[in-house]
Amino acid sequence: MLKILFAGSPDAARLTLEHLVNAQNECGFEIAGVLSNPPSAKGRHKELIPTPVAQFAAEKGIPVFTPEHLDAAAREAISPLGADLLISFAYGHIFGPKFLALFSLGGINLHPSLLPKYRGCTPVPAAILNRDAKTAVTIQTLSLKMDEGDILAQTLVELNGTETTESLLNYSAEEGAKLILEIIKKSAEAGKLPQGTPQTGEPSYTGIITKEDGRINWNESAEVIEAKIRAYYPDPGCWCMENGLPLRILEAKLYTEKAEIPAISEAKSGSVLEFSKPNGILIKTGDGILAVRKLQRQGKNAMDYKSFMNGARNFLGTVLE
Repeated sequence: MLKILFAGSPDAARLTLEHLVNAQNECGFEIAGVLSNPPSAKGRHKELIPTPVAQFAAEKGIPVFTPEHLDAAAREAISPLGADLLISFAYGHIFGPKFLALFSLGGINLHPSLLPKYRGCTPVPAAILNRDAKTAVTIQTLSLKMDEGDILAQTLVELNGTETTESLLNYSAEEGAKLILEIIKKSAEAGKLPQGTPQTGEPSYTGIITKEDGRINWNESAEVIEAKIRAYYPDPGCWCMENGLPLRILEAKLYTEKAEIPAISEAKSGSVLEFSKPNGILIKTGDGILAVRKLQRQGKNAMDYKSFMNGARNFLGTVLE
């Protein structure tokens, strides 16, 4: 029976792991252990919270390893599992040659992009920010350089312009699990990974996204801002300042109706122009109007635009910064 070590941390990776765990008996393999990031301090009391992957694995009785570094101590802890294959999705670390040598079949990685486009840690936000017409779910071999491994399987994904990073990652997690199961089956039968295809084309790279990246610049176009709101949902989120206090913008759409809005030409970018019941709260941008549909003030619950306006009668005319 093929033994597998799964490496991942966020909720999307938990979805992939869940699919693999549910299929292991039927498909004749075993998730022998899980590798995840260490618990992080969250909340007012800085309680240490395990990653979603680690939490799920612990609930299923799967051994969990959360080393700070993939050093000799980590290799010594993981080696007794006798895992044949390493499967990674959003783990966030590059695996060194000594670590990969623990696995007789090597390792594979789920990467939600049309490789070699968007190598790195944030391929999904990048595709949304650039308003790409398509992306992909790719399974590649793990290499010693970031996301440069051969392509083992790839599914194209058409984008319609409504995706958020959360929704697209979740789709990639589930679709990627199907591709991984096929690769596991072929590997078990052949005693080795399937032959991969080297990546072709000009590579591009993505980097870490910070909270400041989510700061809305109302002088940008409505199209750019709307894409940012989707790309940075749920983390780090898009935000601006309302009378000196942070205001999170969670959902919006482009306002395309032809109706004239009074005094729009004199209004500054960031001005709250009008409340449109069918569309949202209309805000002027550097080019076009954004209809905000869900938002959240600091220390308050997220609200749809109608509920928000019920308690914010003076919001119209505000200039957001």
